[in-house]
Amino acid sequence: MPLLVNQGRLLALVFLLLFGTKSILAQTGPRGFNQLFDSVSWNSSTGVKLNPQAISFVEGYMQRYGPGLRKMKGWGLPYFNMMDQVLAENNLPGQLKYLAVIESGLQSTAISWAGAVGPWQFMPATGKHYGLKISAEEDQRMDYVKSTKAAARYLSDLYKQFQDWLLVIAAYNGGEGAVNRAIRLSGSRDFWKLQRFLPAESMNHVKKFIATHYVFEGEGGATTLTQQEAIAQEERLARPLPAAAQEGTTTLRLEGRYKKEAILKYTGVDPQEFKRFNPSFDETISMRGNYLLRLSSPCMQAFQENKERILEESLQLLLRGN
Repeated sequence: MPLLVNQGRLLALVFLLLFGTKSILAQTGPRGFNQLFDSVSWNSSTGVKLNPQAISFVEGYMQRYGPGLRKMKGWGLPYFNMMDQVLAENNLPGQLKYLAVIESGLQSTAISWAGAVGPWQFMPATGKHYGLKISAEEDQRMDYVKSTKAAARYLSDLYKQFQDWLLVIAAYNGGEGAVNRAIRLSGSRDFWKLQRFLPAESMNHVKKFIATHYVFEGEGGATTLTQQEAIAQEERLARPLPAAAQEGTTTLRLEGRYKKEAILKYTGVDPQEFKRFNPSFDETISMRGNYLLRLSSPCMQAFQENKERILEESLQLLLRGN
Protein backbone atom coordinates (compact mmCIF):
# COMPACT_ATOMS: atom_id res chain seq x y z
CA MET A 1 0.00 0.00 0.00
CA PRO A 2 1.47 3.41 -0.93
CA LEU A 3 2.73 5.42 2.03
CA LEU A 4 0.67 8.47 1.05
CA VAL A 5 -2.56 6.58 1.69
CA ASN A 6 -2.08 7.43 5.37
CA GLN A 7 -1.25 11.09 4.70
CA GLY A 8 -4.65 12.30 5.93
CA ARG A 9 -4.10 10.66 9.32
CA LEU A 10 -0.54 12.00 9.43
CA LEU A 11 -1.69 15.57 8.79
CA ALA A 12 -4.42 15.27 11.39
CA LEU A 13 -1.89 14.15 13.98
CA VAL A 14 0.42 17.02 13.05
CA PHE A 15 -2.48 19.35 13.88
CA LEU A 16 -2.54 17.78 17.34
CA LEU A 17 1.19 18.35 17.64
CA LEU A 18 0.88 22.06 16.93
CA PHE A 19 -2.37 22.88 18.67
CA GLY A 20 -3.31 19.99 20.97
CA THR A 21 -0.13 19.37 22.94
CA LYS A 22 2.48 21.51 24.65
CA SER A 23 3.99 23.32 21.69
CA ILE A 24 7.66 23.30 20.98
CA LEU A 25 7.42 26.60 19.10
CA ALA A 26 7.31 28.73 22.23
CA GLN A 27 10.74 27.47 23.27
CA THR A 28 12.73 27.66 20.09
CA GLY A 29 13.74 31.25 19.57
CA PRO A 30 13.50 33.06 16.23
CA ARG A 31 14.09 30.07 13.95
CA GLY A 32 14.03 26.34 14.19
CA PHE A 33 11.40 23.71 14.78
CA ASN A 34 8.70 25.81 13.11
CA GLN A 35 10.49 25.04 9.84
CA LEU A 36 9.15 21.50 10.05
CA PHE A 37 5.85 22.86 8.85
CA ASP A 38 4.77 24.31 5.53
CA SER A 39 1.97 26.36 7.05
CA VAL A 40 0.79 27.48 10.47
CA SER A 41 -2.73 28.20 9.29
CA TRP A 42 -5.63 25.85 9.88
CA ASN A 43 -8.93 25.43 8.08
CA SER A 44 -11.14 22.52 7.19
CA SER A 45 -10.05 22.35 3.55
CA THR A 46 -6.26 22.57 3.73
CA GLY A 47 -5.21 21.72 7.27
CA VAL A 48 -1.71 22.10 8.69
CA LYS A 49 0.87 20.51 6.42
CA LEU A 50 4.09 18.83 7.40
CA ASN A 51 6.84 20.26 5.24
CA PRO A 52 6.36 18.42 1.90
CA GLN A 53 10.02 17.44 1.84
CA ALA A 54 9.59 15.54 5.12
CA ILE A 55 6.30 13.68 4.61
CA SER A 56 7.55 10.57 2.84
CA PHE A 57 10.56 10.25 5.16
CA VAL A 58 8.40 10.58 8.29
CA GLU A 59 5.84 8.07 7.05
CA GLY A 60 8.49 5.50 6.16
CA TYR A 61 10.34 6.03 9.42
CA MET A 62 7.15 5.61 11.44
CA GLN A 63 6.30 2.38 9.69
CA ARG A 64 9.75 0.95 10.36
CA TYR A 65 10.56 2.30 13.82
CA GLY A 66 7.24 3.51 15.24
CA PRO A 67 6.44 0.38 17.32
CA GLY A 68 9.85 0.40 19.06
CA LEU A 69 9.70 4.13 19.70
CA ARG A 70 6.22 3.83 21.22
CA LYS A 71 7.53 1.17 23.62
CA MET A 72 10.37 3.53 24.54
CA LYS A 73 7.78 6.02 25.80
CA GLY A 74 7.33 3.67 28.74
CA TRP A 75 10.73 2.20 29.58
CA GLY A 76 12.58 5.41 28.67
CA LEU A 77 10.53 7.70 30.91
CA PRO A 78 13.09 7.90 33.78
CA TYR A 79 15.79 8.91 31.30
CA PHE A 80 13.52 11.45 29.62
CA ASN A 81 12.58 12.96 32.98
CA MET A 82 16.24 13.37 33.89
CA MET A 83 17.05 14.90 30.49
CA ASP A 84 14.11 17.30 30.78
CA GLN A 85 15.55 18.48 34.08
CA VAL A 86 19.04 19.08 32.69
CA LEU A 87 17.79 20.76 29.52
CA ALA A 88 15.48 23.04 31.53
CA GLU A 89 18.39 24.02 33.78
CA ASN A 90 20.21 25.13 30.62
CA ASN A 91 17.19 26.96 29.14
CA LEU A 92 16.96 24.47 26.27
CA PRO A 93 13.77 22.97 24.79
CA GLY A 94 13.04 19.58 26.32
CA GLN A 95 12.38 18.09 22.89
CA LEU A 96 16.13 17.99 22.30
CA LYS A 97 16.15 14.81 24.37
CA TYR A 98 15.00 12.99 21.23
CA LEU A 99 18.51 13.50 19.88
CA ALA A 100 19.65 10.84 22.35
CA VAL A 101 16.99 8.52 20.91
CA ILE A 102 18.28 8.76 17.36
CA GLU A 103 21.92 8.89 18.46
CA SER A 104 21.94 5.75 20.61
CA GLY A 105 18.45 4.46 21.33
CA LEU A 106 19.08 5.72 24.91
CA GLN A 107 21.77 3.06 25.37
CA SER A 108 24.68 4.04 27.63
CA THR A 109 26.95 1.38 26.08
CA ALA A 110 26.29 2.36 22.46
CA ILE A 111 29.49 2.67 20.39
CA SER A 112 29.51 3.89 16.80
CA TRP A 113 31.82 2.74 14.01
CA ALA A 114 33.61 6.10 14.33
CA GLY A 115 34.24 5.71 18.07
CA ALA A 116 31.42 7.85 19.46
CA VAL A 117 30.23 6.49 22.81
CA GLY A 118 27.27 6.72 25.15
CA PRO A 119 23.67 7.88 24.98
CA TRP A 120 24.72 11.20 23.39
CA GLN A 121 27.44 9.64 21.20
CA PHE A 122 30.33 11.90 22.12
CA MET A 123 33.59 11.61 20.22
CA PRO A 124 36.60 11.65 22.59
CA ALA A 125 37.77 15.19 21.76
CA THR A 126 34.30 16.73 22.06
CA GLY A 127 33.56 14.82 25.26
CA LYS A 128 36.76 16.02 26.90
CA HIS A 129 36.14 19.59 25.70
CA TYR A 130 32.82 19.58 27.56
CA GLY A 131 34.28 18.19 30.76
CA LEU A 132 33.83 14.43 30.47
CA LYS A 133 36.59 12.18 31.84
CA ILE A 134 37.64 9.55 29.32
CA SER A 135 40.25 6.97 30.27
CA ALA A 136 40.79 3.23 30.43
CA GLU A 137 39.42 3.24 33.97
CA GLU A 138 36.44 5.55 33.45
CA ASP A 139 34.44 6.79 30.47
CA GLN A 140 31.90 9.40 31.55
CA ARG A 141 30.39 9.42 28.08
CA MET A 142 28.47 6.36 29.35
CA ASP A 143 27.19 8.20 32.43
CA TYR A 144 23.62 9.30 31.68
CA VAL A 145 23.64 12.38 33.90
CA LYS A 146 27.17 13.64 33.18
CA SER A 147 26.86 13.08 29.43
CA THR A 148 23.48 14.83 29.34
CA LYS A 149 24.96 17.85 31.11
CA ALA A 150 27.81 17.90 28.60
CA ALA A 151 25.36 17.57 25.69
CA ALA A 152 23.33 20.50 27.01
CA ARG A 153 26.42 22.71 27.04
CA TYR A 154 27.35 21.57 23.54
CA LEU A 155 23.84 22.20 22.19
CA SER A 156 23.80 25.66 23.79
CA ASP A 157 27.06 26.53 22.04
CA LEU A 158 25.76 25.24 18.71
CA TYR A 159 22.59 27.31 19.02
CA LYS A 160 24.59 30.46 19.78
CA GLN A 161 26.40 29.86 16.50
CA PHE A 162 23.52 28.87 14.20
CA GLN A 163 20.35 30.30 15.83
CA ASP A 164 18.35 27.49 14.21
CA TRP A 165 17.58 24.16 15.86
CA LEU A 166 17.52 22.15 12.64
CA LEU A 167 21.01 23.38 11.84
CA VAL A 168 22.05 22.58 15.41
CA ILE A 169 20.91 18.99 14.94
CA ALA A 170 22.76 18.75 11.64
CA ALA A 171 25.91 20.16 13.24
CA TYR A 172 25.62 17.80 16.21
CA ASN A 173 25.85 14.94 13.75
CA GLY A 174 28.23 16.23 11.08
CA GLY A 175 30.11 19.04 12.78
CA GLU A 176 29.96 22.81 12.55
CA GLY A 177 32.25 22.83 9.51
CA ALA A 178 29.86 20.75 7.44
CA VAL A 179 26.94 23.06 8.23
CA ASN A 180 28.95 26.23 7.55
CA ARG A 181 30.05 24.74 4.21
CA ALA A 182 26.43 23.98 3.28
CA ILE A 183 25.43 27.54 4.20
CA ARG A 184 28.21 28.95 2.06
CA LEU A 185 27.51 26.75 -0.98
CA SER A 186 23.73 27.18 -0.86
CA GLY A 187 23.70 30.84 0.07
CA SER A 188 20.97 30.08 2.61
CA ARG A 189 20.52 29.33 6.31
CA ASP A 190 17.25 27.49 5.65
CA PHE A 191 17.70 23.75 6.24
CA TRP A 192 15.34 22.80 3.43
CA LYS A 193 17.36 24.89 0.96
CA LEU A 194 20.82 23.82 2.10
CA GLN A 195 20.14 20.17 2.96
CA ARG A 196 21.54 18.79 -0.32
CA PHE A 197 24.88 20.41 0.47
CA LEU A 198 25.13 18.51 3.76
CA PRO A 199 26.56 15.01 4.10
CA ALA A 200 23.71 12.55 3.50
CA GLU A 201 23.97 11.21 7.06
CA SER A 202 23.57 14.69 8.56
CA MET A 203 20.67 15.56 6.25
CA ASN A 204 18.85 12.38 7.25
CA HIS A 205 19.74 12.90 10.92
CA VAL A 206 17.56 16.00 10.94
CA LYS A 207 14.70 14.11 9.33
CA LYS A 208 15.09 11.27 11.83
CA PHE A 209 14.73 13.85 14.58
CA ILE A 210 11.58 15.23 12.95
CA ALA A 211 10.09 11.75 12.70
CA THR A 212 11.07 10.76 16.25
CA HIS A 213 9.69 13.99 17.67
CA TYR A 214 6.50 13.34 15.73
CA VAL A 215 6.08 9.82 17.13
CA PHE A 216 6.66 10.96 20.72
CA GLU A 217 4.69 14.20 20.72
CA GLY A 218 2.51 14.23 17.63
CA GLU A 219 0.51 11.30 18.92
CA GLY A 220 0.44 12.43 22.53
CA GLY A 221 2.34 11.06 25.49
CA ALA A 222 1.45 9.39 28.75
CA THR A 223 1.74 12.70 30.62
CA THR A 224 -0.23 14.85 28.17
CA LEU A 225 -3.08 16.68 29.89
CA THR A 226 -6.45 17.00 28.25
CA GLN A 227 -7.88 20.50 28.10
CA GLN A 228 -10.35 19.66 30.87
CA GLU A 229 -7.59 18.23 33.08
CA ALA A 230 -5.45 21.32 32.53
CA ILE A 231 -8.32 23.63 33.47
CA ALA A 232 -9.05 21.59 36.61
CA GLN A 233 -5.39 21.67 37.62
CA GLU A 234 -5.19 25.43 37.11
CA GLU A 235 -8.26 25.95 39.30
CA ARG A 236 -6.88 23.70 42.02
CA LEU A 237 -3.48 25.38 42.04
CA ALA A 238 -5.05 28.84 42.09
CA ARG A 239 -6.37 28.37 45.62
CA PRO A 240 -4.14 30.64 47.74
CA LEU A 241 -2.66 29.63 51.06
CA PRO A 242 -4.28 31.63 53.87
CA ALA A 243 -2.29 34.71 54.81
CA ALA A 244 -1.76 33.49 58.36
CA ALA A 245 -0.20 30.25 57.07
CA GLN A 246 2.22 32.21 54.89
CA GLU A 247 3.86 34.01 57.80
CA GLY A 248 7.50 33.04 58.25
CA THR A 249 7.68 31.43 54.81
CA THR A 250 9.33 32.40 51.55
CA THR A 251 9.00 31.24 47.94
CA LEU A 252 11.37 30.32 45.13
CA ARG A 253 10.57 29.49 41.50
CA LEU A 254 12.06 26.10 40.62
CA GLU A 255 12.83 25.22 37.01
CA GLY A 256 13.25 21.54 36.22
CA ARG A 257 12.14 18.24 37.74
CA TYR A 258 13.17 18.40 41.37
CA LYS A 259 12.16 15.48 43.55
CA LYS A 260 10.36 16.00 46.83
CA GLU A 261 12.40 13.26 48.53
CA ALA A 262 15.67 15.11 47.85
CA ILE A 263 14.24 18.42 49.11
CA LEU A 264 13.03 16.80 52.34
CA LYS A 265 16.40 15.13 52.88
CA TYR A 266 18.51 18.28 52.64
CA THR A 267 16.19 20.88 54.16
CA GLY A 268 14.81 18.98 57.13
CA VAL A 269 11.29 20.21 56.39
CA ASP A 270 8.50 18.18 57.98
CA PRO A 271 6.74 16.10 55.26
CA GLN A 272 3.28 17.22 56.38
CA GLU A 273 4.34 20.86 56.41
CA PHE A 274 5.83 20.44 52.92
CA LYS A 275 2.55 18.98 51.69
CA ARG A 276 0.54 21.81 53.27
CA PHE A 277 2.73 24.50 51.70
CA ASN A 278 3.09 22.68 48.36
CA PRO A 279 -0.09 20.60 47.92
CA SER A 280 0.45 19.54 44.28
CA PHE A 281 4.23 19.60 44.06
CA ASP A 282 4.82 16.18 42.47
CA GLU A 283 2.02 16.48 39.93
CA THR A 284 2.76 20.04 38.87
CA ILE A 285 6.53 19.85 38.53
CA SER A 286 6.16 16.61 36.58
CA MET A 287 3.66 18.14 34.15
CA ARG A 288 5.09 21.66 33.83
CA GLY A 289 8.75 21.40 34.75
CA ASN A 290 8.49 24.37 37.13
CA TYR A 291 6.97 25.17 40.52
CA LEU A 292 6.73 28.04 42.99
CA LEU A 293 8.19 26.33 46.05
CA ARG A 294 7.15 27.59 49.49
CA LEU A 295 9.17 26.73 52.62
CA SER A 296 9.80 28.22 56.02
CA SER A 297 12.64 30.71 55.95
CA PRO A 298 15.17 28.40 57.70
CA CYS A 299 14.28 25.50 55.37
CA MET A 300 14.55 27.74 52.32
CA GLN A 301 18.00 28.83 53.45
CA ALA A 302 18.96 25.15 53.75
CA PHE A 303 17.58 24.58 50.25
CA GLN A 304 19.68 27.40 48.81
CA GLU A 305 22.81 26.12 50.55
CA ASN A 306 22.27 22.56 49.28
CA LYS A 307 20.72 23.31 45.90
CA GLU A 308 23.42 21.52 43.89
CA ARG A 309 23.18 18.39 46.06
CA ILE A 310 19.38 18.45 45.84
CA LEU A 311 19.51 18.76 42.08
CA GLU A 312 22.05 15.97 41.71
CA GLU A 313 20.06 13.61 43.92
CA SER A 314 16.84 14.52 42.08
CA LEU A 315 18.49 13.53 38.81
CA GLN A 316 19.58 10.20 40.26
CA LEU A 317 16.07 9.54 41.60
CA LEU A 318 14.56 10.38 38.21
CA LEU A 319 17.04 8.10 36.49
CA ARG A 320 16.10 5.21 38.78
CA GLY A 321 12.44 5.87 38.12
CA ASN A 322 11.60 6.73 41.73
